[in-house]
Amino acid sequence: MGLTNSSTGHNASDNAANIKKKTPSDKVIALAGNPNVGKSTVFNALTGMNQHTGNWPGKTVASAQGYLETKNGTYVLVDIPGTYSLMAHSAEEEVARNFICFENVDAVVVVCDATCLERNLNLVLQTMEISKNVIVCVNLMDEAKRKNISVNLKLLSEKLGVPVVGVSARKKKTLSKLVEEIENFTNINYEFKIEYDEKIENAINMIEPILKKYYDEKINCRWLSLRLLDKDDLLIKEFSKYTKKNIFKNKKIASAVKDAEEYLTENGITPDILKDMIVSTLLFKAEEICKDAVTYENEKYDLFDRRLDKLLTSKLTGYPVMLILLALVFYITISGANYPSMLLSDLLFSLQDKMMSFFTFIKMPESIKNMLVLGIYRTLAWIVSVMLPPMAIFFPLFTLLEDSGYLPRIAYNLDKPFKKCCACGKQALTMCMGFGCNAAGVVGCRIIDSPRERLLAILTNNFVPCNGRFPTLISIITMFFIGTQASMLSTAKSALFLTFIILLGITFTFLSTFVLSKTVLKGVTSSFTLELPPYRKPQIGKVIVRSIFDRTLFVLGRAAAVAAPAGLVIYLAANTFIDGNSILKILSDFLDPFARLMGLDGVILIAFILGFPANEIVLPIVIMAYTASGTLTEASSITAMKELFVSNGWNSVTAMCTMLFSLFHWPCSTTIITVKKETQSIKWTVLAFLIPTATGILVCMIFANLCRIFM
Repeated sequence: MGLTNSSTGHNASDNAANIKKKTPSDKVIALAGNPNVGKSTVFNALTGMNQHTGNWPGKTVASAQGYLETKNGTYVLVDIPGTYSLMAHSAEEEVARNFICFENVDAVVVVCDATCLERNLNLVLQTMEISKNVIVCVNLMDEAKRKNISVNLKLLSEKLGVPVVGVSARKKKTLSKLVEEIENFTNINYEFKIEYDEKIENAINMIEPILKKYYDEKINCRWLSLRLLDKDDLLIKEFSKYTKKNIFKNKKIASAVKDAEEYLTENGITPDILKDMIVSTLLFKAEEICKDAVTYENEKYDLFDRRLDKLLTSKLTGYPVMLILLALVFYITISGANYPSMLLSDLLFSLQDKMMSFFTFIKMPESIKNMLVLGIYRTLAWIVSVMLPPMAIFFPLFTLLEDSGYLPRIAYNLDKPFKKCCACGKQALTMCMGFGCNAAGVVGCRIIDSPRERLLAILTNNFVPCNGRFPTLISIITMFFIGTQASMLSTAKSALFLTFIILLGITFTFLSTFVLSKTVLKGVTSSFTLELPPYRKPQIGKVIVRSIFDRTLFVLGRAAAVAAPAGLVIYLAANTFIDGNSILKILSDFLDPFARLMGLDGVILIAFILGFPANEIVLPIVIMAYTASGTLTEASSITAMKELFVSNGWNSVTAMCTMLFSLFHWPCSTTIITVKKETQSIKWTVLAFLIPTATGILVCMIFANLCRIFM
């Protein structure tokens, strides 16, 4: 076949119209499909790349482009958003439909799941109504075989009238037939038609002939007639932009549409009824096609899935299992990150000494040398050594749960609580992502269709602690509530205590979401389709690589970019003196009275302020201020750290207030930048900063004053 792969990723500035062809003769192939059908796996296997995402123009919806090179030429593959429909009820549906309709796509490959083919055919049929070149790729044939589901590909192809290829995308060799069909797609060119109710067909026939006079070469006029009757305003707007002319300025078309609408109304078909009739016809057609083409020999595997769903999604066991898994993930993260973090710290700080020696050798001025090494580099080294290991453990664990099919079950479990807060169940997924990094959680809010509910999720994502806050929380838990003896039992206790703290954060997520939905973000809760995909065995190797490169290093890079200048500021604050006192000491003394009202002290509060670039450096700043060392310092042991804190006035109330403020305080700089980028609004970015900050101050004040009264 002579197949070779090469690829390129798109940045956020890339857009659908800017398809990057290597040569003018390159063909553009769109990859469409429902969520959870393995579309991105097919894309990655064909292009030889992991998926690098950007944004479609004006939409926070992911895009990706790659190249498939064969002996017949180069094909530009575009992975369009996963969607259940092309009727544009969401940003993903709008982007997918517009790309197929208006971007001169040469062919569309629709990826389906062999284990639930009938449901996937709805999208296939809608795509075939738009495009004349469609290839159906039935993925997960291996899973279907394990579940004793038989798919007659030949019969399916005959019924649809288009090429149908069966693959198991995880096994790259099975894709050769698909590549052959892509190479031969110019020979497809079929005429496809779904027969609707007689009255709808009559209405279509009143419009279609007139449309063909003007737009026959630009779009499927039968499908456009249906969309005009359906009053699809978004499509009409996009089509007018595509043709550079308002379609209804053509009096003949406007008159035909009006006559067709009146005809339907006279026959009792209102716009809402028309939508239902269209959808029902598509579903019935999909059922009819699958009736003979798909057979189920037994239900053993479906029975296993149902039993597992009963355990994971029932009211009785769903929530306990979630909490146990949450605690287990934290236990693995805590216990697994300690040793790698220590090794990385030793490596990076050993390089610090070599840098100092080098700068001394080249006779760099002492002040500049100290700012560069003890300020900027030391802060970066600290952030990387503390932040990288837990993220490198947490994100793969999170992705394993995602790939196995469990995360949609979490969304299902939390859908009702979020709905009671007038929010969306998908917010549960973005909240889970926030445990790894709040910036990643904010980006994840793109999966929420409603702009109002997306804002709710963005503004409240900071209430769950990210990996950057774990070191502070775990250290304080160990010092003041569990004990400094290192053992498996103490690690387990720390994980359970941390889980309790996180449950408090989740509670405030619900509370703040409810308050916002009743005040600045009022609105009706939207409905959404939540598919519970089949359970799958995750590809551990690919999960680890994808998590590290797409999530861990991406987040770490953003944090490092902000932390470098912050390291300089921290160093200057600790080493610039006025009347014998450092700026750090002056600022902490100034903040001390207010901090005392919160159960903290001035040093702790200034540490949180200076830790704005990255939460990992909060405790090192506290140690630096207490010891007046002038650089970020690590205590020799957890016991020594506790002794230092106690000698500076800490007690269990101080420890608890510090943990509460760590849980409820402003987002880090990386998250704030991400909020601004996602919302494109100063107003919502400021609110994202103020809401958790005000909550943190209020909660700490209430807790500290209650302790003063009753203790």
